[in-house]
This record gives sequence, C-alpha cells and structure tokens, in this order.
Amino acid sequence: MEFLKILVPVAGTEADEEAMELACRLAKQKNGGKIVALHVISIGRSLPLDAEVEPEISKAEDILAHVESIAREHGCQIETDLLQARDVAPAIVDEAIEREVDLILLGVGYKTRYGEFCLSEVVPHVLQNAPCRVILYQQRTV
Repeated sequence: MEFLKILVPVAGTEADEEAMELACRLAKQKNGGKIVALHVISIGRSLPLDAEVEPEISKAEDILAHVESIAREHGCQIETDLLQARDVAPAIVDEAIEREVDLILLGVGYKTRYGEFCLSEVVPHVLQNAPCRVILYQQRTV
C-alpha cells in the first residue's frame, strides 16, 4: 500500500510521538509522501467558534512544533494545521475529505473506564466516517 498523504491528528499525548514516527516510516516508503499533523481545539457551545482561547492555542502550537520536529528528524515532509471546532471527530473527518488524504493515522493511549479498555468518542466516529483507510496505533502500555 502506498500513502501519499497521511493525516495524523495529535492531542499532546505520548501516543502522538509513536504515531508520528510510524507516519514517517509509511511516508518514506513512497518517495514524496507528505504528512499533515492536525490539532483540533474543541470550543464549547457557549463561545463563538473563532474565540481567542489563548492558553489552548499556545499549547496546540507547542504540540504541533514538537511533532514537526519529530518528522524533520526523520527527513519527512510535514505540514501542520490548527483548527477550532465544536467536535473533534467530525473536524478530523472533514479535514481528511478536504485534503484528500490516503490515510488517517490515529495514535491512541490505553484508557480504561470502569476497569475496562475503552476508546474515546473520536475513534469510533473516525472509523465509521473516514473517506480513506484508518490505522489505530495504540501506545505502549509498559
């Protein structure tokens, strides 16, 4: 399989780093593969979508700068994008459609709810609505 455009949503977790490294390996398989790192800030309904939420914007810029440095270390082409949206999952799917990506690579941590493994609300929505292939990369638990 060849992936010319890979969308990697990042949230500032340790799983982001491993997902970015995997994205780099996949992008390098096809010379000229490109990675898009996306961070979505969830804006509550009490605020306008274009609200200046400075602490979140600053944190998001740091997250994107970090994953960009990982990609550059691996010699990969990367573009970063910061979006504000009501819901994260639909924003990821919309971005994948708009950018016509070949793959969405989601790094997920190991989370539990009531003692059982669970996925966030984002993952099922992306899996159900993605216009392309999706790879879930679960963070190491050890």
